[in-house]
Amino acid sequence: MKKKLMKTVCTAMAAGLLAMSLVGCGSSDSSSAALSKASETSSGESQSGVLRVGMECAYAPFNWTQVSEDVPDGSKAIPIYGTSEYAYGYDVMVAKKLADQMGMSLEIHKVEWDSIGLSLDAKEYDCIIAGMGRTKEREASYSFTDPYYYRDNCLVVKKGSEYENVKGLSDFKGKNVKVTTQLGTGWVPLLDQIPDAEKLANYETTAEVFMAISNGVADVALIDQPTAESALLTNTDLKIIVPDASDAFEGDKEMTNVCIATRKDDTELRDKLQKAMTDIGWNDKAKMDELMAEAVKLQPAAN
Repeated sequence: MKKKLMKTVCTAMAAGLLAMSLVGCGSSDSSSAALSKASETSSGESQSGVLRVGMECAYAPFNWTQVSEDVPDGSKAIPIYGTSEYAYGYDVMVAKKLADQMGMSLEIHKVEWDSIGLSLDAKEYDCIIAGMGRTKEREASYSFTDPYYYRDNCLVVKKGSEYENVKGLSDFKGKNVKVTTQLGTGWVPLLDQIPDAEKLANYETTAEVFMAISNGVADVALIDQPTAESALLTNTDLKIIVPDASDAFEGDKEMTNVCIATRKDDTELRDKLQKAMTDIGWNDKAKMDELMAEAVKLQPAAN
């Protein structure tokens, strides 16, 4: 009888320790997120039928965070894994189209930009759909689909400043202009092409980039046009400048090709995503521009 009682106690203690270890593996996750993680394989790979996507959720109109699933046009935002928040924007809309085409459910993971590649390598999610430009440097580490969006780059200055009538890069010569952009992007090396520029620290988010211009910390920011247009909805003191083609950045075409990234060896998923893009005709720039215009209208700052 005593041996049987001791066996029962030991079994209960072991079960309790196991439950504690499952909760302790992700102290920042909700309990439902922890259970979801526990159901993944030991290699970190997702469950079959789930497309796990990494993005900033802070890069409108490509992606943003909102507190409700409601979208002004009646659509539904996607829950952000491990949180009580939701994600929406152009990237989410495209990801949902592709997941539906592949017969998969969509799972959005929110991650800071400077660790978005590291988290993909760690298999926290399966692909990046986050307004990422396909560059030669990134192609050495990741596999990419064809572009799911083509964007134009631009400069952002403060209205009323001495730079608001700039037409091209040569206009900055001799002005020691203070320049910035988003940290860890393909825009960073392009800043070298602005003559006599003083390169400031770059910022983690585009919101911080625009704030630096508004506050006079920086004179000029290099960014993409859809994001700049979104910023102007709430930052009316900013102005967008698209340099003349004859006096613009060289080699910036890499940053215009916005593609989906998978791990370098995961060409199977890359090809599956590419096929889904082809099947829904997502190689039509007119379709891309139409959806981006919709994303701009739907973002919280526009409503």
